[in-house]
Amino acid sequence: MTQRYDLDDLLYLMARLRDPDGGCPWDLVQTYKTIAASTIEEAYEVVDAIETEDFKQLREELGDFLFQVIFYSQLAREEGRFDFHDIIHSVTDKLIRRHPHVFPNGELQARFEGERTESDELAIKAQWEVLKQQEREDKGFSGVLADVPIAMPALPRAAKLQKRAARVGFDWPDIEPVFAKISEELDEVKEALQQGDQAAVNEELGDLLFSVVNLARHLKSDPETSLRQANAKFERRFEYIEACLRRDNLAFEQVSLERLDQLWDQTKQAVNLS
Repeated sequence: MTQRYDLDDLLYLMARLRDPDGGCPWDLVQTYKTIAASTIEEAYEVVDAIETEDFKQLREELGDFLFQVIFYSQLAREEGRFDFHDIIHSVTDKLIRRHPHVFPNGELQARFEGERTESDELAIKAQWEVLKQQEREDKGFSGVLADVPIAMPALPRAAKLQKRAARVGFDWPDIEPVFAKISEELDEVKEALQQGDQAAVNEELGDLLFSVVNLARHLKSDPETSLRQANAKFERRFEYIEACLRRDNLAFEQVSLERLDQLWDQTKQAVNLS
């Protein structure tokens, strides 16, 4: 029977990879910064497996993502900062603290007794925000937007900034002003374009995108997910056009834009391409 490895085995493997005596030359020269890009890539691969519902692949990608955490913890252990078990303690302690409605008295084994009402749910949400704000202040972040990571991709960061601002009342009360703002920003893009001011065009495009993210938030839609779905739809339709051209032994350069538009319209009627 094949040996079934556990977490301790993975921690041991990581230590062996970083062992100066017989370890892996590549792993030995890595730092927090050199593997950061891989962490982002692995996170996207996890999301991709979820969206394609490839659960066999998801298991593998989650393993790769976990290994990133193991790698960081090994680097920190070597420097005497913390180790993997400290990470586990920290996140467990934080989640217990953030869920007093599940773990009364801050004890892991304690259980909430009784039934919750709708007002209880609202109180839990409000309490969650208070606890998170307190954690931010304990870390020295006094501003509402202070700890929104600058390294986040711009689209989800815009959504997070807007969500934070909305929590303190800086938000439109309904969706109509959001539509008006998008129209206003679109007009400003056109005006900057007519003036031939590329710097202004870039700035106004940013404002337009920020306004569209605001619309997504008011519609309770995650803009990153919506855009990923739009990307996937575009890929399916474009690949359909490519298949049509290959069938007719044609290259894109040999086909008029009008014909390409016709093929694009056909994709909307094709099965599974909507």
